[in-house]
Amino acid sequence: MSPRTPSDQALPRHGWAQAGVAVLAAVLAMGVVAALGLWAAGARDLPDNAFPRVVAATVVTAVGGTVELSGTAGGLAESDADLTVVPLSVTLVGALVLAAGFLRPLRHRAVAGARELAGWAARLGALWLLALLGLALAARQTFAVSLGDDALADLGDLFGVSPEVGFTTDVPLTLLFGLLWAAGVLVLALLVSRGAPLPARLLRFQESVRPAAYAMVVLLLANVVLGAVVGLVVAVTRGHAAETLAVLLLGLPNLVWLALTIGLGATWEGRVDGPFGLPMPHVLDEVLRGSDTATLNLSTLSDHDGRVWWLVAVEAVLLLAAAFVMAARSPRRMRAWQHAVHLAVALTLTVLMICLVGRISAHYGLSVLGIGDLGGDLGGKLFLEPRLWTALGFAALWGLIAGPLGGLLAGPVHRRGAVETER
Repeated sequence: MSPRTPSDQALPRHGWAQAGVAVLAAVLAMGVVAALGLWAAGARDLPDNAFPRVVAATVVTAVGGTVELSGTAGGLAESDADLTVVPLSVTLVGALVLAAGFLRPLRHRAVAGARELAGWAARLGALWLLALLGLALAARQTFAVSLGDDALADLGDLFGVSPEVGFTTDVPLTLLFGLLWAAGVLVLALLVSRGAPLPARLLRFQESVRPAAYAMVVLLLANVVLGAVVGLVVAVTRGHAAETLAVLLLGLPNLVWLALTIGLGATWEGRVDGPFGLPMPHVLDEVLRGSDTATLNLSTLSDHDGRVWWLVAVEAVLLLAAAFVMAARSPRRMRAWQHAVHLAVALTLTVLMICLVGRISAHYGLSVLGIGDLGGDLGGKLFLEPRLWTALGFAALWGLIAGPLGGLLAGPVHRRGAVETER
């Protein structure tokens, strides 16, 4: 029987209790952020004590869950509604807390077996599913819809039409996508952290994958921090503090990561009709609000505000900083073309993620005896979606340019010939 090494003796336990703490911390953090954001947005005034249920629905959508809208308006009326949006501020907080809880028991380790990592992840996944099931069952509510003060309201009173709209969750899909979200967070945590152990067979990949993954997380978080600073300054100097706080707590990454892709040259298409609005600066709402599908890029935005070109400079600086971080964490022997390829692949995947989670779609309409046509004053719709291949092409191009530049800048700060495997 071989003696135990000091590393083995110091091995921290990571059982069900630790998994429960990690999951509970993540759910509570997401719930607090969602509640504060919804409170700032005015949801505290919702009828029938619906606020906790709306908070639960917000957390569910933040992790990829499916919330379905439904409407009833009686036999003489028709209603229709749908909503697809991810509150990425809530998503980001939950991912950071869950990743920290996953990595904490694994710190100070050089290597971990695949069975050990799988067992630890399985405990977290099982408890996460239970928490998500509770949230999905709680996220259900129905609201009455006012018909207003015009002829449509008179028809509603005459025929006893009482339109309602509500939301519920598709529990199986919510559990499936929520589990996939959690798995993605845990895998990304292993890829990003140099202090996290990997199975021996995967150690050879850490020199190329981990620095690039870490650099992309730095880039995304740097955009969020910069956006938060700008938002707080706007709230203090221009008023509308509650509305700005709601945007920061619910959709800040939706806004700043959209700006990141636009700064890199991407184009989005969208439209805003009716009472809907987008949680973003007025200039974007101006471009998107109209009778036709609008194009959202540097050119169209600059027609309304020339300062938008500063996005290019800001994102170029942030991307160059990310390239420097990637190169500084890579082995000295890494060549310029390798830096270019690694950053291009990483940035392309990052922009792909933004394009997938940053889409917005919403619609609501009501008609009584054919009046209203599921639109008009009692309806509206909005959507925002990217031109995917253009966005990915620009991301690859920027990565190919910034990668070698980051390697040049990081050359003087290299102190080791290879990436550490013990930290």
